Amino acid sequence: MSSPTLTGGCGCGAVRFAIDAPLVAAAYCHCTRCQHRTGTAAQASGRLAPGSLRLLSGAEDVGRWDAGSGLVKDFCRRCGSAVFAEDRDSGEILVVRLGAIDGDPGVRPQARQFVADAAAWEPIPDDGLPRHDGRLPA
Repeated sequence: MSSPTLTGGCGCGAVRFAIDAPLVAAAYCHCTRCQHRTGTAAQASGRLAPGSLRLLSGAEDVGRWDAGSGLVKDFCRRCGSAVFAEDRDSGEILVVRLGAIDGDPGVRPQARQFVADAAAWEPIPDDGLPRHDGRLPA
C-alpha cells in the first residue's frame, strides 16, 4: 500500500508542490542564516526521499538564495515564504520546510543542529532531542 501524497505551498499559493514518498527525517536548525532568513530562532525542515517532490505550479515564482555554503535556499518571490532547499550542483530539491506542508507532514523533528549559534533571546527547549553544535552528522 502506498503512502498518501503530501501537498503544500507558499503563503500566497503561487508555489504549490506534491511529495510522493514519506519524508525521510526532520530537524530544527538554529544557524544564524536560518534565523535571518526566517526571522525566528529556529526553522524546521524535512529531508525528502530523492526525486519525491513535484512542483505543481509557480516554478517562475521560486527565487533562490545561494550564500556560498550549505544548501541553496528557495523561496516564493511573491510572498517571501521559505519553501525548499536544494543542492547547488545538481539543483535537486533535498529539503522542504515543514511549515510549507499542508497538514501533518508525517514526521517530527528528531534533532537540533547548529545549537552553538542559537539565538540568545529564545532558549532551546528541554525536549530531549539530540543537539549538535554544527551540521547534523551524515
